[in-house]
Amino acid sequence: MSQFCSSYLNADKVLVSGFSCPRTGGDASAVYCCGFQDVKYCCDDPHSFFPYEHSYMWWLSVGALVGLSIAAVVLFAFIITVCVLCYLFISTKPRSKLDTGLSLQMAVLMTKSFTLYLGLPECLNLVSNIQ
Repeated sequence: MSQFCSSYLNADKVLVSGFSCPRTGGDASAVYCCGFQDVKYCCDDPHSFFPYEHSYMWWLSVGALVGLSIAAVVLFAFIITVCVLCYLFISTKPRSKLDTGLSLQMAVLMTKSFTLYLGLPECLNLVSNIQ
């Protein structure tokens, strides 16, 4: 059983002539034509898409896992730092209201209708109690 890989243009736009699988001097079990339009090769798995050994792909995935792990640790450290800073900011705020330096006083408006309603002695008594 063998397959024929047709001619193709590689990435450098150079014509590569067609060849039969397995190639002479190559692996006898590589009877399938695999690859893409710009890279073709003989392989032993008809569903193979990459001309690399599986160990190469394994190291790529290990590298990706290490990178993702480092990113997760950095993100976790950032979140912890933000939480600690927020807690410190909230816990160190003063519990009492700030003194603005201004004392608020109730203003009593003496009008004719107010004095008539309460009477003059009651109004004077009220004003003296406020001060």
